[in-house]
Amino acid sequence: MSGRSEDPDSLRNEVFSRVFDENWAAVRHHIECVVDDDAEVTELVSEVFLGAWARLKPTRPFDRVQLLKFADRSLRRRWNSVADRPAVTDAVRAAVTGAGVGEEDAEGDASSTHAEVLRALSGLSARERRIIMLTYWDGLAVGDIAGSMGVSRACAERIHRRAVVKLRRGLGLEGAN
Repeated sequence: MSGRSEDPDSLRNEVFSRVFDENWAAVRHHIECVVDDDAEVTELVSEVFLGAWARLKPTRPFDRVQLLKFADRSLRRRWNSVADRPAVTDAVRAAVTGAGVGEEDAEGDASSTHAEVLRALSGLSARERRIIMLTYWDGLAVGDIAGSMGVSRACAERIHRRAVVKLRRGLGLEGAN
């Protein structure tokens, strides 16, 4: 006997369990960026991991970036809209303005900043919005984002810089550091 388990799927099961354990929370967090209904979030996360299971090759397990791509495809199939969840806009506003998440501006309240960030995000291209969300909501590094978007690291950095400049301009912060 070769020392391997008699179950031919044992390695596949083991690899999938590791991928699931390491990435479940990140995939759920990514989907929660767009979907408010908890049952629907759970359904979408299940759909992502079911698809990952169906396509899993034990020698080349999926990484977080690939799973987030699967999640994006699932979300696109259900809707073709931009996220407007306040937590997302809070994270984007905090990153662009330097304010803490949940802090109010000196002059405004959280709902006005939410609307302002949505307006500024709507001025971005789809690629720019995606890179902003992957950076400030999902916390991915530029290298991972580049892989997710199928572009070079330099291109991802250029898109990110351009998007931040546009966001700051849209929020009236173009002169602030």
